[in-house]
Amino acid sequence: MTQYAAIMLVAGFGIPILAALNAALGRMIGSPNTAAVILFAIAFGTSALALVLLPGTSGFAKAAQAPKHLFLAGVLIAFYVLSITHVAPHFGVGNAVFFVLLGQLISAAAIDHFGLFGAQVSPLTWIRAGGIAVMALGVAITQLA
Repeated sequence: MTQYAAIMLVAGFGIPILAALNAALGRMIGSPNTAAVILFAIAFGTSALALVLLPGTSGFAKAAQAPKHLFLAGVLIAFYVLSITHVAPHFGVGNAVFFVLLGQLISAAAIDHFGLFGAQVSPLTWIRAGGIAVMALGVAITQLA
């Protein structure tokens, strides 16, 4: 479990860095949409390299049978990248990411509580809801400064 937490912590570090870098690229080239396409091209190449170097190429055969709603994830990541690339230069990277975090807290709690999309069920108890509220309050406090 510790290794999973560490991996996700590093992924979390990457989200604001991604936002800042892509927003800066979008400003520099004058097109947030072009910056997003460039980011996705690099992400595609990186993912293809991982596919070649790591086991798991048999997934393509199974993908055709997967429920189509599962592919909505691609639309959601595109929405995130496009929105953060457009919004961050005007709203600030910190502000944008803090509101993304707030949305993640709410969405993650619902997904876990109901076991949506095959997720492990983790009921929203009063203690867990309180912890999420404290985290949300922390996000809100950062916006007051």
